Amino acid sequence: MKRTAFFISDGTGITAQTLGHSLITQFEKIELAQTALPYIDTVEKAQAAVERINHVYEHDGQKPLVFSTLVNTQIREVINTCNGLCLDFFQTFIGPLEVELATPSSHSIGRSHSRNKKEYTSRIDAINFTLSTDDGVNTHQYEEAELILVGVSRSGKTPTSLYLALQYGIRTANYPITEDDLDSNALPKVLLPYRSKLFGLTIDPARLHAIRNERRPSSRYAALAQCQRELRIVEQLFKHSNTPYLNTTQLSIEEIATKIMISLGIERQLL
Repeated sequence: MKRTAFFISDGTGITAQTLGHSLITQFEKIELAQTALPYIDTVEKAQAAVERINHVYEHDGQKPLVFSTLVNTQIREVINTCNGLCLDFFQTFIGPLEVELATPSSHSIGRSHSRNKKEYTSRIDAINFTLSTDDGVNTHQYEEAELILVGVSRSGKTPTSLYLALQYGIRTANYPITEDDLDSNALPKVLLPYRSKLFGLTIDPARLHAIRNERRPSSRYAALAQCQRELRIVEQLFKHSNTPYLNTTQLSIEEIATKIMISLGIERQLL
């Protein structure tokens, strides 16, 4: 079944999309065409949005799903006139919170994405640190790291490192296990002082083979036998050194990051 969903916000729309997607995933048989409408912060923009929604309704013959996070009451009322199923997250939760806290909300646009200077600086510093220590570079900075991801090439270290830095301000380095490291059958010496910060990433051989083959087709690096060998040795290395590790094959970046933080007891910093 096909339906259309709109994600409307007076800001970036990230909150509306995140919450809306979380709800939509519970309906596996529904196929959605999705449209984001950020920065709907005037009545005129809201009216234009209503026209788009109504046009889809007339074309499809079914109500579009409208997920929104609108602070301004007047703008929300305009959106609510559309021929769609309107689900506004702020309207749902702000009222009960005002009653419980016995105080009115500020009704300020963009508050959920505002950052004080300290938090902003923390996140930028974490991103810069992660970029500067990517793929085993600048190991002399590992003292500053909160986490060091370890694994063979293309096992997901870099995207996970960047996600942790961007979302949670966690200074994450990553170190690739090379052929020399595999031959020694031991953790690289440079990592030994930081064993409490280490976390290993592994992946199914067939998946690693497919990823590497896109990068270097028909090479020894991408050969299935080579992938199997590297992963077998690195998993033995993780076990021998008591380094916690995770198979990332069936996991999203969000799931990988969360499991790592839980395993190492790293507090999630909500920036």
